[in-house]
Parts: sequence; C-alpha cells; structure tokens
Amino acid sequence: MKKRFNGTYSYQKDIGKVRVANEDECSVVVNSAGDVLMLVADGMGGHKKGDYASHETICYIKDEFMLKGRFFNSFDALYWLKHVVKEANKHIFTISDTDPQYKGMGTTLVLAFIYKNRLIVINSGDSRAYALKEGKLRQLTEDQTYVNYLYNSGKISAEQILTHPKRHVLTNAIGLYPSISIDIKMYEYEGESIFLCSDGLYNNVNLPDIENVLKTVQSTEQKVSSLINIANFNGGSDNISIALWEVLDDKN
Repeated sequence: MKKRFNGTYSYQKDIGKVRVANEDECSVVVNSAGDVLMLVADGMGGHKKGDYASHETICYIKDEFMLKGRFFNSFDALYWLKHVVKEANKHIFTISDTDPQYKGMGTTLVLAFIYKNRLIVINSGDSRAYALKEGKLRQLTEDQTYVNYLYNSGKISAEQILTHPKRHVLTNAIGLYPSISIDIKMYEYEGESIFLCSDGLYNNVNLPDIENVLKTVQSTEQKVSSLINIANFNGGSDNISIALWEVLDDKN
C-alpha cells in the first residue's frame, strides 16, 4: 500500500540587506487528502513588476490546487501540475503583454509536490529544490541560467560560475513568453526532508552550512529562520525565500 507521510512545514521570505523591495514569494499548502504543494518564486523586472509576478504566480497555482480536489494517481498529478504551471505562465504573460505597468515582468518558479510515495519537481529559472537524506543534501533541479549552459557546454569551469559577469542571466522564467518549456522530474519519495529556496539563500549560505542547520534538532520553523539569519549575516545580497517540509516521526 502506498503510504502518505505526515509532516510539518515552514516557509519564510526576507528582503535581505541590499534590495529595496522583496520580489520573492513562497508558500506551502496541504490539501484535504494530505498532498503537499511547495512553491518558491523569485520575481524579475524591477519593483512592482517582479514582486507582482512572483506573488501572482504563487497565488494562481495555490488557488487552482485547492479547487482541484483529489488526484487519481501520480500521473494524474503530474499532468495537472504541468498544465497549471503552463496556465500560470500564460496568465502572467497576458498581464505583462496588456498592461504597460507590468511590461517585461517574469519570475522563477520551483515547485515540489508530494503525493504518497512520489515526489514531483518542476523548475523554471534558478530557484532550487533539494532533498535531505541521511544527512546529505541532493540538488533535484538544474539552474536554467546562461552560465550553467556554458558550464554544461564545457566552456567554463564550476569555479568560474561563481564570478562570471552573466551569472544572473536566466535562460527560462515564468511569464516571458506566451508558452513555456518546463523541467519536470518524478522521484520515489521515502520521507526525505524537501527544501526549496531562491538564489538569495544559496548564494549566501554554502551547502555544508545548509546541511548542518537542517540536521539540528530545531523546529522546522527555527531552521528556516536560522538559514535566513545566516544568509543576512553573510551579506544578504538578495531577497531570500525558503520552503521546508519535514516528515514527523511515526513511532508514537
């Protein structure tokens, strides 16, 4: 029998120490069947554009999720998620295309969906999803950036990614074009902690430090707050958003 996992979650966003506005958005929502939807978005296009794009994208997907009801199986969930993200893209593009105030806006989106023993991850842009298993973080998404393309093409080294002048240039994002190609992956889910974040977190906190915080006995909410505090202590060079899901011990 396919098991549903009981868990706890937290999500927080922070403006950081440098930006004048917060263009990040994040959320976690659980439906009546116990399916878990996690979302992080990092808006682009400047204040009023980026924050609107990220907020509107998250709200659109959340609203549709709560209207959906139960899924028949993991493939039904996969099909629905793909459809709703493409519809969200169309929604953001239409606003951008028809309202001069929002012209050129867009947003990254990383989405994790837990359905029984399946984990579905969707990515557009450079926000990331990780899984923590046996104390080790594994990145589940691949950054859709110009520098990552150069790296995969063998044109630059991993070290050069960190300092490349075009390291923030995205090759994909929600709302930039009428249609979108999204990266979708499905994994077996065995109760791992699932961690989503924007680049404002992982550019300011290295992987070992993230792992160490997630392995502490702090509450889920305290872990998220601690990571934001570390990112700000290390410079807070961008907006920071995090969503974390942890399975509860079923022994009791």
